[in-house]
Amino acid sequence: MRIKYPPIKPYATHELAVAASHTLYVEECGNRDGLPVVFVHGGPGAGCSTGDRCFFDPEIYRIILFDQRGAGRSKPHASLDDNTTQDLIADMEVIRDTLGVKQWLLFGGSWGSTLSLLYAQAHPDKVSGMVLRGIFLCRRADIDWFYQFGASAIFPDYWREFIAPIKASERGDMLSAYHRHLTGPDELDRARAAKAWSVWEARCATLHPNHHLVDHLSNSHVALAMARIEAHYFINQCFVEPDQILENTHRLKDIPAIAVHGRYDVVCPIKQAFDLQAAWPDLTLEIIRDAGHASSEPGTIDALVKATDDMASIINNRRADR
Repeated sequence: MRIKYPPIKPYATHELAVAASHTLYVEECGNRDGLPVVFVHGGPGAGCSTGDRCFFDPEIYRIILFDQRGAGRSKPHASLDDNTTQDLIADMEVIRDTLGVKQWLLFGGSWGSTLSLLYAQAHPDKVSGMVLRGIFLCRRADIDWFYQFGASAIFPDYWREFIAPIKASERGDMLSAYHRHLTGPDELDRARAAKAWSVWEARCATLHPNHHLVDHLSNSHVALAMARIEAHYFINQCFVEPDQILENTHRLKDIPAIAVHGRYDVVCPIKQAFDLQAAWPDLTLEIIRDAGHASSEPGTIDALVKATDDMASIINNRRADR
Protein backbone atom coordinates (compact mmCIF):
# COMPACT_ATOMS: atom_id res chain seq x y z
CA MET A 1 0.00 0.00 0.00
CA ARG A 2 1.36 3.39 -0.97
CA ILE A 3 1.81 6.23 1.47
CA LYS A 4 2.31 9.92 0.90
CA TYR A 5 5.63 11.32 -0.26
CA PRO A 6 7.87 12.79 2.49
CA PRO A 7 7.13 16.29 3.82
CA ILE A 8 8.52 19.15 1.75
CA LYS A 9 8.68 22.92 2.04
CA PRO A 10 7.73 25.49 -0.59
CA TYR A 11 10.42 26.96 -2.77
CA ALA A 12 8.22 30.03 -3.35
CA THR A 13 5.21 31.69 -1.72
CA HIS A 14 3.05 34.47 -3.08
CA GLU A 15 0.39 36.88 -1.87
CA LEU A 16 -1.72 37.42 -4.96
CA ALA A 17 -4.30 40.20 -5.09
CA VAL A 18 -7.21 38.87 -7.16
CA ALA A 19 -9.71 41.59 -6.28
CA ALA A 20 -9.84 44.80 -4.30
CA SER A 21 -11.19 42.78 -1.38
CA HIS A 22 -9.19 39.53 -1.59
CA THR A 23 -5.54 38.47 -1.47
CA LEU A 24 -4.76 34.79 -1.96
CA TYR A 25 -1.98 32.75 -0.41
CA VAL A 26 -0.22 30.68 -3.09
CA GLU A 27 2.77 28.36 -2.74
CA GLU A 28 4.95 26.28 -5.05
CA CYS A 29 6.78 23.07 -4.08
CA GLY A 30 8.64 20.23 -5.75
CA ASN A 31 10.31 20.50 -9.14
CA ARG A 32 10.34 24.03 -10.59
CA ASP A 33 10.48 22.54 -14.10
CA GLY A 34 8.11 19.65 -13.44
CA LEU A 35 4.57 18.88 -14.52
CA PRO A 36 2.30 21.56 -13.05
CA VAL A 37 -0.40 20.34 -10.68
CA VAL A 38 -2.76 22.54 -8.67
CA PHE A 39 -4.23 21.32 -5.39
CA VAL A 40 -7.87 22.46 -5.12
CA HIS A 41 -8.91 22.23 -1.48
CA GLY A 42 -12.31 21.35 -0.15
CA GLY A 43 -14.94 23.00 1.99
CA PRO A 44 -15.31 25.50 0.47
CA GLY A 45 -13.34 27.32 3.12
CA ALA A 46 -11.18 24.49 4.49
CA GLY A 47 -7.84 25.83 3.25
CA CYS A 48 -4.69 23.82 2.53
CA SER A 49 -2.39 22.03 4.97
CA THR A 50 1.24 20.97 4.76
CA GLY A 51 0.26 17.34 4.16
CA ASP A 52 -1.55 18.31 0.97
CA ARG A 53 1.83 18.79 -0.71
CA CYS A 54 2.66 15.12 -0.29
CA PHE A 55 0.26 13.42 -2.69
CA PHE A 56 2.72 14.14 -5.52
CA ASP A 57 6.20 12.97 -6.45
CA PRO A 58 8.24 16.15 -5.84
CA GLU A 59 10.79 15.12 -8.45
CA ILE A 60 8.11 14.94 -11.15
CA TYR A 61 5.60 17.63 -10.22
CA ARG A 62 5.62 21.39 -9.84
CA ILE A 63 3.10 21.45 -6.98
CA ILE A 64 0.92 24.55 -6.66
CA LEU A 65 -1.35 25.07 -3.67
CA PHE A 66 -3.58 28.03 -2.88
CA ASP A 67 -6.10 28.98 -0.23
CA GLN A 68 -9.39 30.04 -1.79
CA ARG A 69 -11.06 33.32 -0.92
CA GLY A 70 -11.58 33.68 2.81
CA ALA A 71 -9.83 30.38 3.62
CA GLY A 72 -6.55 29.43 5.27
CA ARG A 73 -3.90 32.11 4.90
CA SER A 74 -5.81 34.13 2.32
CA LYS A 75 -7.15 37.50 3.40
CA PRO A 76 -9.56 38.66 4.68
CA HIS A 77 -10.29 35.60 6.78
CA ALA A 78 -13.77 34.03 6.47
CA SER A 79 -14.95 36.82 4.17
CA LEU A 80 -18.12 36.20 2.16
CA ASP A 81 -17.85 39.38 0.08
CA ASP A 82 -17.22 38.77 -3.63
CA ASN A 83 -16.95 35.07 -2.86
CA THR A 84 -18.68 32.90 -5.47
CA THR A 85 -17.81 29.89 -7.57
CA GLN A 86 -17.30 32.13 -10.57
CA ASP A 87 -14.84 34.24 -8.57
CA LEU A 88 -12.85 31.14 -7.63
CA ILE A 89 -12.70 29.92 -11.22
CA ALA A 90 -11.44 33.36 -12.26
CA ASP A 91 -8.88 33.26 -9.43
CA MET A 92 -7.49 29.98 -10.71
CA GLU A 93 -6.96 31.55 -14.10
CA VAL A 94 -5.15 34.48 -12.48
CA ILE A 95 -2.89 32.06 -10.61
CA ARG A 96 -2.21 29.99 -13.71
CA ASP A 97 -1.39 33.06 -15.79
CA THR A 98 0.73 34.69 -13.08
CA LEU A 99 2.82 31.56 -12.61
CA GLY A 100 3.24 31.06 -16.35
CA VAL A 101 1.50 27.68 -16.49
CA LYS A 102 0.10 26.62 -19.87
CA GLN A 103 -1.71 23.51 -18.64
CA TRP A 104 -2.02 21.90 -15.25
CA LEU A 105 -3.29 18.75 -13.62
CA LEU A 106 -6.24 19.43 -11.32
CA PHE A 107 -6.27 17.56 -7.99
CA GLY A 108 -9.41 18.19 -5.96
CA GLY A 109 -11.45 16.45 -3.29
CA SER A 110 -15.02 17.03 -2.09
CA TRP A 111 -15.77 20.69 -2.89
CA GLY A 112 -12.36 20.64 -4.56
CA SER A 113 -13.74 18.08 -7.01
CA THR A 114 -16.70 20.39 -7.70
CA LEU A 115 -14.52 23.40 -8.37
CA SER A 116 -12.11 21.34 -10.47
CA LEU A 117 -14.94 20.04 -12.64
CA LEU A 118 -16.44 23.50 -13.09
CA TYR A 119 -13.03 25.01 -13.89
CA ALA A 120 -12.29 22.25 -16.42
CA GLN A 121 -15.67 22.77 -18.08
CA ALA A 122 -14.93 26.50 -18.34
CA HIS A 123 -11.29 26.09 -19.48
CA PRO A 124 -10.80 22.57 -20.88
CA ASP A 125 -7.77 23.60 -22.93
CA LYS A 126 -5.92 24.57 -19.75
CA VAL A 127 -6.32 21.13 -18.13
CA SER A 128 -3.87 18.28 -18.74
CA GLY A 129 -5.72 15.82 -16.51
CA MET A 130 -7.76 15.43 -13.33
CA VAL A 131 -7.49 13.44 -10.11
CA LEU A 132 -10.66 13.78 -8.06
CA ARG A 133 -11.81 12.47 -4.69
CA GLY A 134 -15.17 12.31 -2.92
CA ILE A 135 -17.22 13.61 -5.83
CA PHE A 136 -19.61 16.40 -4.84
CA LEU A 137 -22.07 17.53 -7.53
CA CYS A 138 -23.57 20.29 -5.33
CA ARG A 139 -27.17 19.55 -6.29
CA ARG A 140 -29.86 20.46 -3.79
CA ALA A 141 -30.40 16.79 -2.93
CA ASP A 142 -26.66 16.39 -2.28
CA ILE A 143 -26.69 19.31 0.15
CA ASP A 144 -29.92 18.24 1.87
CA TRP A 145 -28.54 14.72 2.37
CA PHE A 146 -25.88 16.02 4.75
CA TYR A 147 -27.62 18.99 6.33
CA GLN A 148 -31.26 17.90 6.57
CA PHE A 149 -31.94 14.19 6.29
CA GLY A 150 -29.78 11.28 5.22
CA ALA A 151 -26.51 11.40 7.12
CA SER A 152 -28.61 12.16 10.21
CA ALA A 153 -29.99 8.61 10.10
CA ILE A 154 -26.49 7.10 10.01
CA PHE A 155 -24.99 9.27 12.74
CA PRO A 156 -27.99 10.14 14.97
CA ASP A 157 -25.76 10.72 17.99
CA TYR A 158 -23.59 13.26 16.16
CA TRP A 159 -26.70 14.77 14.55
CA ARG A 160 -28.22 15.38 17.97
CA GLU A 161 -25.24 17.57 18.85
CA PHE A 162 -25.34 19.28 15.46
CA ILE A 163 -28.95 20.40 15.86
CA ALA A 164 -28.53 21.40 19.53
CA PRO A 165 -27.63 25.08 18.81
CA ILE A 166 -30.74 25.50 16.63
CA LYS A 167 -34.21 26.17 18.02
CA ALA A 168 -36.63 23.28 17.53
CA SER A 169 -38.91 25.54 15.50
CA GLU A 170 -36.09 26.21 13.00
CA ARG A 171 -34.89 22.66 12.47
CA GLY A 172 -37.03 22.10 9.38
CA ASP A 173 -34.39 24.02 7.43
CA MET A 174 -31.07 23.48 9.15
CA LEU A 175 -29.03 25.14 6.43
CA SER A 176 -30.96 28.40 6.64
CA ALA A 177 -30.88 28.34 10.43
CA TYR A 178 -27.13 27.83 10.56
CA HIS A 179 -26.60 30.46 7.88
CA ARG A 180 -28.40 32.99 10.07
CA HIS A 181 -26.20 32.15 13.05
CA LEU A 182 -22.99 32.13 11.04
CA THR A 183 -23.67 35.51 9.44
CA GLY A 184 -25.27 37.19 12.44
CA PRO A 185 -23.82 40.09 14.47
CA ASP A 186 -22.99 38.10 17.62
CA GLU A 187 -19.33 37.02 17.42
CA LEU A 188 -19.63 34.38 20.15
CA ASP A 189 -22.74 32.93 18.54
CA ARG A 190 -20.93 32.72 15.19
CA ALA A 191 -18.04 30.89 16.85
CA ARG A 192 -20.33 28.39 18.61
CA ALA A 193 -22.24 27.67 15.42
CA ALA A 194 -19.03 27.31 13.43
CA LYS A 195 -17.61 24.75 15.82
CA ALA A 196 -20.80 22.67 15.88
CA TRP A 197 -21.01 22.77 12.06
CA SER A 198 -17.37 21.75 11.57
CA VAL A 199 -17.39 19.02 14.23
CA TRP A 200 -20.43 17.45 12.55
CA GLU A 201 -18.58 17.28 9.24
CA ALA A 202 -15.33 16.01 10.76
CA ARG A 203 -17.04 13.23 12.72
CA CYS A 204 -18.85 11.97 9.63
CA ALA A 205 -15.85 12.18 7.29
CA THR A 206 -14.06 8.94 8.17
CA LEU A 207 -14.99 5.28 8.40
CA HIS A 208 -13.14 4.99 11.70
CA PRO A 209 -13.04 7.85 14.26
CA ASN A 210 -10.23 10.31 13.58
CA HIS A 211 -9.69 12.64 16.51
CA HIS A 212 -6.91 14.51 14.70
CA LEU A 213 -9.32 15.51 11.94
CA VAL A 214 -11.96 16.57 14.46
CA ASP A 215 -9.40 18.66 16.34
CA HIS A 216 -8.18 20.28 13.12
CA LEU A 217 -11.60 21.20 11.75
CA SER A 218 -12.87 22.37 15.14
CA ASN A 219 -9.95 24.78 15.54
CA SER A 220 -11.63 28.18 15.83
CA HIS A 221 -9.73 29.73 12.91
CA VAL A 222 -10.40 26.82 10.55
CA ALA A 223 -13.98 26.25 11.72
CA LEU A 224 -15.12 29.84 11.29
CA ALA A 225 -13.93 30.09 7.70
CA MET A 226 -15.17 26.66 6.68
CA ALA A 227 -18.58 26.92 8.31
CA ARG A 228 -19.32 30.46 7.15
CA ILE A 229 -18.14 29.90 3.58
CA GLU A 230 -19.79 26.48 3.25
CA ALA A 231 -23.12 27.81 4.48
CA HIS A 232 -22.80 30.82 2.16
CA TYR A 233 -22.15 28.59 -0.84
CA PHE A 234 -24.69 25.90 -0.01
CA ILE A 235 -27.57 28.30 0.63
CA ASN A 236 -26.83 29.69 -2.83
CA GLN A 237 -26.65 26.21 -4.42
CA CYS A 238 -22.93 26.80 -4.92
CA PHE A 239 -23.77 29.49 -7.49
CA VAL A 240 -24.42 26.92 -10.23
CA GLU A 241 -27.50 25.71 -12.05
CA PRO A 242 -29.15 22.40 -11.14
CA ASP A 243 -27.24 19.50 -12.75
CA GLN A 244 -24.82 21.97 -14.33
CA ILE A 245 -21.84 19.65 -13.92
CA LEU A 246 -23.57 16.59 -15.37
CA GLU A 247 -25.05 18.51 -18.29
CA ASN A 248 -21.64 19.86 -19.32
CA THR A 249 -19.48 16.75 -19.15
CA HIS A 250 -19.14 16.88 -22.95
CA ARG A 251 -16.74 19.76 -22.37
CA LEU A 252 -14.38 17.35 -20.60
CA LYS A 253 -13.86 15.21 -23.70
CA ASP A 254 -10.27 14.00 -24.07
CA ILE A 255 -9.24 15.05 -20.54
CA PRO A 256 -7.85 11.99 -18.72
CA ALA A 257 -9.40 11.69 -15.28
CA ILE A 258 -9.36 9.39 -12.26
CA ALA A 259 -11.88 9.65 -9.42
CA VAL A 260 -11.33 8.03 -6.02
CA HIS A 261 -14.36 7.54 -3.79
CA GLY A 262 -14.84 5.78 -0.47
CA ARG A 263 -17.56 3.12 -0.43
CA TYR A 264 -18.80 4.39 2.94
CA ASP A 265 -18.63 8.11 2.22
CA VAL A 266 -21.44 9.66 4.27
CA VAL A 267 -20.60 13.29 3.50
CA CYS A 268 -20.80 12.80 -0.28
CA PRO A 269 -22.43 9.41 -0.93
CA ILE A 270 -20.84 7.33 -3.66
CA LYS A 271 -23.90 7.60 -5.91
CA GLN A 272 -22.61 11.04 -6.90
CA ALA A 273 -19.50 9.42 -8.37
CA PHE A 274 -21.63 6.92 -10.28
CA ASP A 275 -23.86 9.72 -11.56
CA LEU A 276 -20.78 11.54 -12.82
CA GLN A 277 -19.35 8.44 -14.49
CA ALA A 278 -22.70 7.74 -16.18
CA ALA A 279 -22.57 11.20 -17.74
CA TRP A 280 -18.82 10.97 -18.41
CA PRO A 281 -17.99 7.33 -19.29
CA ASP A 282 -14.30 8.08 -19.87
CA LEU A 283 -13.87 8.80 -16.16
CA THR A 284 -11.94 6.06 -14.35
CA LEU A 285 -13.61 5.41 -10.98
CA GLU A 286 -11.70 3.76 -8.15
CA ILE A 287 -13.92 2.63 -5.26
CA ILE A 288 -12.18 2.28 -1.90
CA ARG A 289 -14.02 -0.42 -0.01
CA ASP A 290 -12.78 0.48 3.48
CA ALA A 291 -12.97 4.29 3.42
CA GLY A 292 -15.31 7.18 4.00
CA HIS A 293 -14.91 10.74 2.75
CA ALA A 294 -11.59 11.99 4.08
CA SER A 295 -8.33 12.08 2.13
CA SER A 296 -6.46 10.88 5.22
CA GLU A 297 -7.74 7.28 5.17
CA PRO A 298 -5.08 4.69 4.21
CA GLY A 299 -6.90 3.16 1.23
CA THR A 300 -7.70 6.59 -0.15
CA ILE A 301 -4.12 7.79 0.25
CA ASP A 302 -2.91 4.67 -1.58
CA ALA A 303 -5.29 5.27 -4.49
CA LEU A 304 -4.58 9.01 -4.73
CA VAL A 305 -0.80 8.61 -4.74
CA LYS A 306 -1.08 5.88 -7.35
CA ALA A 307 -3.38 8.12 -9.39
CA THR A 308 -0.91 11.03 -9.41
CA ASP A 309 1.93 8.67 -10.35
CA ASP A 310 -0.16 7.15 -13.15
CA MET A 311 -1.36 10.54 -14.36
CA ALA A 312 2.20 11.77 -14.76
CA SER A 313 2.86 8.87 -17.15
CA ILE A 314 -0.41 9.45 -19.01
CA ILE A 315 0.31 13.16 -19.50
CA ASN A 316 3.91 12.60 -20.56
CA ASN A 317 2.90 9.88 -23.02
CA ARG A 318 0.27 12.14 -24.54
CA ARG A 319 2.78 14.93 -24.97
CA ALA A 320 5.26 12.54 -26.58
CA ASP A 321 2.62 11.41 -29.09
CA ARG A 322 1.89 14.93 -30.31
